[in-house]
Order: sequence, then structure tokens, then C-alpha cells
Amino acid sequence: MPVPDAPMLIADDRGLDFLNSLATPHGEPVDWLADGEGLVHWLREAELVPADALDEIVDRVKPVELDRVAGKARELRDWFRGFVESHMGRPLTEKSLKALAPLNDLLARDETYGQVVRNEDGDGETGLAFVTRRRWRSTDSLLFPIAEAMARTVTHEDFAHVKACEGHDCILLFADHTRARARRWCSMSVCGNRAKVAAHRRRKKAE
Repeated sequence: MPVPDAPMLIADDRGLDFLNSLATPHGEPVDWLADGEGLVHWLREAELVPADALDEIVDRVKPVELDRVAGKARELRDWFRGFVESHMGRPLTEKSLKALAPLNDLLARDETYGQVVRNEDGDGETGLAFVTRRRWRSTDSLLFPIAEAMARTVTHEDFAHVKACEGHDCILLFADHTRARARRWCSMSVCGNRAKVAAHRRRKKAE
């Protein structure tokens, strides 16, 4: 399965972008997480893991270890797609908590810690800021920022406005943040234009 250079980060939400790491941009499945190299590339492009942390992990571990965690990432993606597709179209409630147990189990293994640092933005009263950082002890650590993005999806997005692209054979999902909640396509330049061309052909044929 060939992997394009750039992932399709079009969902307006990183947790949904993770689901879109499997797509059909040209009618055939493309998996950005097919192997460890693809996973590292996707994480770098999605800016979920600092570049220096990715470089350190790649230099430290064998490719087979990255391939192994890529397999876990695909399993996580399959589970989260099932959750999203079964809940999209209506707001989430606390009744969803039981179904989110696998996500909470993964989050419980995370190794994050806080630090007080100089505030590079210059905001605030003291010139100091509190930041959260992560220890990258193993390749499994690469799953934690993905889990965090998924957690933000289920806690920050209105699932009533999580939608599937209306494009033919397109499997991409997105959060509709437009004012009128009228977004229909993953991208106007891809599925939107294809739909316009198809509609034009139908009109010409009917004339």
C-alpha cells in the first residue's frame, strides 16, 4: 500500500485525524500507520510528538519495535472508529463512560509530569508558566499523545456535529465547526469538486 507524503489532517480535530490515517484518497485504501516508519511520519506531521523525542526513539529502538507499536496504533484506531461511528450524530453523555474504558486504561499508563518554566509568550503576571511534559521511556509511549488527542475529542467536540464525508467511497470523518454546521466534504478540493463534476455530468446527460 503506497503512502503519500502528507497525511490528510482535515478533520479540525486531532483525534478524528487519527481515524483518518486510514483513507481512500484515490479510491484505494492508504494506511499511514501500515508500519513503524509510517507511524513516526504521521506523528511528526500531526505534531503530536516533539521532533527531538521522535528522533531519539527512532535512533534507540529497532524497526521491529516500531512496527509492533504501529500494530497497536491500528488496533486503537479500529476501536476508536467503532466508538465514534456508533455515537456520532448526537451529544455524548456520561452513559458513554463504560464504552470509553479502553481509552481510560491507556491514559492511566501515561507518564506525564508538570514543570514551571519561563513563559516564552510573555503573558501572565510572573513571566513563568506551568507546562506538562512526557517521559518517552518506550515505543509504547508513542500511543499516549494519540490517546490524549482522542480524550480531547470525546470531551471537547460536540458529537452531534461529528460527520462523515459525503464523498463517494470516502471514509473520512471531521468535526463540523462551520457557523451553519453545513460542512459536507472532507475537502472541497477533493470530494467537493468530485461531487460538483458528477452533478454537472448528470445535468448534461439529462439535457
